[in-house]
Amino acid sequence: MRFLLKLKRIFIISIALICFNCKSETQNQASTSKEISSASDSVHNTLIKKPTKIKTPEGMIWVNGKTFTKGAKANDNLAMMGEKPAHQVTVDGFFIDVTEVTNKQFKAFIDDTGYITVAERPIDWETMKKELPKNTPKPHDSILKPGSLIFNKNVNTVVNMANYNQWWTWKIGANWQHPEGPNSSIKNKDNYPVVHIALEDAQAFCNWAKRRLPTEAEWESAAQGNLINSIYTWGNNPDILNDYANTWQGTFPTKNKSTDGFEFIAPVKSYTPNSIGAYDMLGNVWEITSDAFNSNYYKDIDKSKPLINPKGATIFFNPNNPYQKEIIMKGGSFLCHVSYCASFRISARMGMSLDSGSDHTGFRTVATVDMIAQ
Repeated sequence: MRFLLKLKRIFIISIALICFNCKSETQNQASTSKEISSASDSVHNTLIKKPTKIKTPEGMIWVNGKTFTKGAKANDNLAMMGEKPAHQVTVDGFFIDVTEVTNKQFKAFIDDTGYITVAERPIDWETMKKELPKNTPKPHDSILKPGSLIFNKNVNTVVNMANYNQWWTWKIGANWQHPEGPNSSIKNKDNYPVVHIALEDAQAFCNWAKRRLPTEAEWESAAQGNLINSIYTWGNNPDILNDYANTWQGTFPTKNKSTDGFEFIAPVKSYTPNSIGAYDMLGNVWEITSDAFNSNYYKDIDKSKPLINPKGATIFFNPNNPYQKEIIMKGGSFLCHVSYCASFRISARMGMSLDSGSDHTGFRTVATVDMIAQ
């Protein structure tokens, strides 16, 4: 056990605590006032409706431009400090994928380009150690092999809920083609979200597809759908969560009652879409955005007027993971539960290090009018 914990400490230190640190978010007073994107001083002519001459790309939907409440809602008792304070943002209209990128879609990209994902590449210790605490010992070469993080489905008891090592395992050979390790496959899972995706992988797919990752503000705009101030994609009623989102029911992490029909990851479109037809904006897998994670971002922005198409902080900062740069993930996953990780809310936000992936992390893409018109 001591060996495993030492190994995980080396590898998992690069993992943003995703839903495992929902109960332990800390505050830090470091100033980030100079890092924040601000609203334009001039009057912004918001693009609301889709231009009639622009055709909606296959597999995408239009998100109307609007001004809405970003961050924790006043009546959200589950909101964490990193989601506060709420503020107004204005986001121009754009296209977003109807679903999370699937195994079938990602395979088409791989087949066309020969791209090799981060989880499949040989590990370079000289590069890795630069992002770890000084004097971190080098693991044995038998350990320094490609892999990714997977949820341990065989947890029977938990001694301390603060110790997420009890339900997470670094698995050599785990990647998008083998989501549970080398003996697993994605055969007959074309319509499942692709997982074990790092930021670089998602960006490479976007470049190939002539798309990009959403900003956090764009993601929240799409999740709100036709709403502007809601906790969930369907409104504020938590009682219908299981109709709209693939999350954990029962006792996390030892017993999942699968009340919603799926014990773990689910095929896309297995749940009711939101008001504009976007599926799985909450639950199933976390979705990567393009914004840098900075725990002080919301505190330091100018809230006197709406931010116009904000792109987030320009400096990375997470006191819980000081050795890594992180980007923001949204939406929660099939592992989120109200008793521990209530990130199945629009405002929930977690950090993920740039080179990390796991079996509950995926993405979806967006496109703007100017990108389509090119």
